[in-house]
Amino acid sequence: PWEGDRPCFLGEFEQPDGEPLPICPRQLLRRVIGRATELGFEPVFGLEFEWFNFAETPDTAAATGHRDLDPISPGMFGYSVIRHSHNAEFFDALMGQLRDYRIPLEGLHTETGPGVLEAAILHSDTLEAADRAVLFKTATKEIGARVGILPTFMARIAADLPGCSGHHHQSLLEAATGESVFHDPDDRASMSPLFRSYVAGQLAYLGDLLPMLAPTLNSYKRLVEGYWAPTRPTWGIDNRTVALRVIPGGPKSTRLETRLPGSDVNPYLSVAACLAAGLRGVAEGLELDTEPVSGSGYDSTAPRYPTTLEEATRRFSDSAVARELLGDEFVDHFATSRRWEWNESLKAVTDWELRRYFEIV
Repeated sequence: PWEGDRPCFLGEFEQPDGEPLPICPRQLLRRVIGRATELGFEPVFGLEFEWFNFAETPDTAAATGHRDLDPISPGMFGYSVIRHSHNAEFFDALMGQLRDYRIPLEGLHTETGPGVLEAAILHSDTLEAADRAVLFKTATKEIGARVGILPTFMARIAADLPGCSGHHHQSLLEAATGESVFHDPDDRASMSPLFRSYVAGQLAYLGDLLPMLAPTLNSYKRLVEGYWAPTRPTWGIDNRTVALRVIPGGPKSTRLETRLPGSDVNPYLSVAACLAAGLRGVAEGLELDTEPVSGSGYDSTAPRYPTTLEEATRRFSDSAVARELLGDEFVDHFATSRRWEWNESLKAVTDWELRRYFEIV
């Protein structure tokens, strides 16, 4: 829409014989959706992203080493009506041109942090939801460039500011009828036994798939206690401090919000991980053997998720479950790419090291 309605195509990779390329993220998600279809389900996803926005260009940001950037609004002004009017051109372009780009937003508002926005993308079938999320991140950067705004979807940009999430809302419908299989009107949390098994699957297996939800070194700076991001495999009913937030409601609104992913995800991979883990729980008939967390999820005694990309990648690569769900070729390829990322970081001399050691050693 911002380029005179120039056509845009999404592609995916195949092998020479026409079979899906195992390491292609979109093809991987297709295979996981196929597993849901075989079980008689139609999965539905809706993704939401938080991200920082600066009154900068790539050149001005690079000139300062990406430090001391000028946010488009000051202060911790979440859910503000006033801030919309201060950046009306950007807000209007996002709402209107993203809709024309087949990325309908259910909501767009400021979040906690200077220059932070949050957008909730309208839910849809799973592949369309991932497509929308991939295009949303790129489109936001293109629209921002036209109005002098530089967005970033890093999971965390500063130690004294909150991280940026990429929460995944999801539910399963019965393919034959289109009715929710998560909703049970007789349960106090509206949870069907199948929904409980889906949650149990993510509790059990997302730790093995964590690099797909937290793919960068920076991802793990967000997954720390006290910043509204989960650190342990926990679940709760409408609790925002846990990894898996069950949202009770009617047949059309009962759903799961997986709060592990940050805004830096590749949506094809993060959605595939959530769906694959949940479906495995359903296939195995897993039981939720823990009570929902009613207070702070940070007080849980559950084992902590990996705290670095290196630790998460090692667990991912060694996981028999990951290889069963995703295939050896994908696991080996993605683990290699994450190990390369980690090894490159070991060569870097950080600002923290300079401040810590320059004079005292």
